[in-house]
Amino acid sequence: MALNNRSHPNEFILLGFADRPWLELPLFVILLITYPMAMMGNIAIILVSKLDPHLHSPMYFFLTNLSFLDMCYTTSIVPQILFNLGSAKKTISYMGCAVQLYFFHIMGGTECLLLAIMSFDRYVAICKPLHYTFIMNQRVCTILVSTVWLSGMTYAVSEATVTLQLPLCGLNKLDHLVCEIPVLIKAACGEKGANELTLSVVCIFMLAVPLCLILASYACIGHAVFKIKSTEGRKKAFRTCSSHLIVVFLFYGPAISMYLQPPSSISRDQPKFMALFYGVVTPTLNPFMYTLRNKDVKGALGNLVKSIFTFK
Repeated sequence: MALNNRSHPNEFILLGFADRPWLELPLFVILLITYPMAMMGNIAIILVSKLDPHLHSPMYFFLTNLSFLDMCYTTSIVPQILFNLGSAKKTISYMGCAVQLYFFHIMGGTECLLLAIMSFDRYVAICKPLHYTFIMNQRVCTILVSTVWLSGMTYAVSEATVTLQLPLCGLNKLDHLVCEIPVLIKAACGEKGANELTLSVVCIFMLAVPLCLILASYACIGHAVFKIKSTEGRKKAFRTCSSHLIVVFLFYGPAISMYLQPPSSISRDQPKFMALFYGVVTPTLNPFMYTLRNKDVKGALGNLVKSIFTFK
């Protein structure tokens, strides 16, 4: 096999489900359906959040960022998976793998932190309603979102760059559907204990710490909700918070199972199903979670559709 600069292969062969070819057609069809659904659902949320004046609040500012992030997240892997599933040659160039590695982990790291910021927003709205507009003003929201994106980029660039420096000893086969840090570390040869330890430590700050903050926020929110005397007020708070909490568990569950254990102990099929879950399933379900359980978004979507047909 030809090596580029004697350090890395020209391309990687992504084995995917080569040992189970019967899975490829159903997976291709599912992705062909869910990818447009994810894109349209997230675009719809961005449009209604921008066009409806009633949704010009911090909560929907963060939700718009989440929708944009999910669109980028799923786009970083799904087109390439679809191409490989529909082709006999299941390869990705080294440069393509590196670009995917950076983008996939920028989006993943940013989403971890953004979900924590969204839970803090709900905490302030429910537990400190009189101070909400003062605490969560436009300047603070912009700073929080900028910090989250910058932190996600810093994590991805540092971890991906270090991972790409690992020697592969002529190996160019990855038992995965995409290029992902734990799988590249597992495929590397030589001493990689330091990389595994670094990834685990970084992911504690990117996954475990934000999750603890989210759980602490919702513990305070739960305590505050039980003090609300109005039944309608309780229901509204529950609908809003339950949507976010479901999204949190859908994203954090697979991510923690994948990143908070040494790459060498990851089973063969785990990375494939986990990547499909937090890279495809979660971005597809998020818009439905926030629309089906949120009267404001459903009303805004209805008004948008009516205005489109009225204009026509």
